[in-house]
Amino acid sequence: MAADAVLLIAFGGPTRPEEIRPFLANVAQGRAIPAARLEEVVHHYELIGGRSPLNELTFRQAAALAACLRERGDQRRVYVGMRNWAPWIADTLATMADDGVRGAVTVLLSPHATEASRARYVEALDAGRARLGPRAPALRFVAPWFVHPGFVGAAAARAADALAMLPASRRDEATIVFTAHSVPTAMAAESPYVAEITASAHAVAERLHQRRWQLAWQSRSGSPREPWLEPDVNDVLRAVASSGVADVVVVPIGFVCDHVEVLYDLDVEARATAAALGLGFARAATVSDHPEFIAALADVVGEASP
Repeated sequence: MAADAVLLIAFGGPTRPEEIRPFLANVAQGRAIPAARLEEVVHHYELIGGRSPLNELTFRQAAALAACLRERGDQRRVYVGMRNWAPWIADTLATMADDGVRGAVTVLLSPHATEASRARYVEALDAGRARLGPRAPALRFVAPWFVHPGFVGAAAARAADALAMLPASRRDEATIVFTAHSVPTAMAAESPYVAEITASAHAVAERLHQRRWQLAWQSRSGSPREPWLEPDVNDVLRAVASSGVADVVVVPIGFVCDHVEVLYDLDVEARATAAALGLGFARAATVSDHPEFIAALADVVGEASP
């Protein structure tokens, strides 16, 4: 397969207030999410400014990746497709076909594999290619990168910046809490999701020479009758505080850029939980367009190229 372009795939998000409900309706399609829960999330978006920065940040990642590739002598264009909002995956594939792209190295911007972060994206890509028929670009996926040194290094650098926000005398005793999106336990059991997240967290903690760390889950959205991965980050904060720890640094290892799960679920809800407990709280930035992360993406793209 001739890979003459690069394709980044992300979740997507609303870019202005009037898009919030249509976006959530699309996300919830075919899933048993209570209407009351969706309205809660509408309010969460309102509290963070009525939009998600995910699309903007993903295009920033794409621009940084294209620049990094050019520095390595690779002139390929980097395209962006979203599963749940514009630019839709199918539309991006059509644009690529119109541009004469025959094949693309494809990066799913979800570090850890489960049905929600892999299979559903692949289905959307397959559907978009089917619509184009023989014009459809062939796709080659990059190798897993959840412990790539560049991803780990970028996450560790963001965590170190957050640790530096704490009083110097208390940093060594702080606990790092790595978070990722909770999923149904049945889904998790059929994938390497938990093992991959644990591996990422362990690698970052090792890079920081940090022994005090644990994993927590966040942002569950399904039926309350269905078991999901636990413990929830807020429960972990309560347990950490009850153990006598004075400070936590929350590292959203399962997310590569900010969106509502980070800006509300952590910055608003988890921060409020910590404040009520008298627990010092710092949240590490996502890797976003950190140079080490962009270089890691360039590495895996290069390795997947013929």
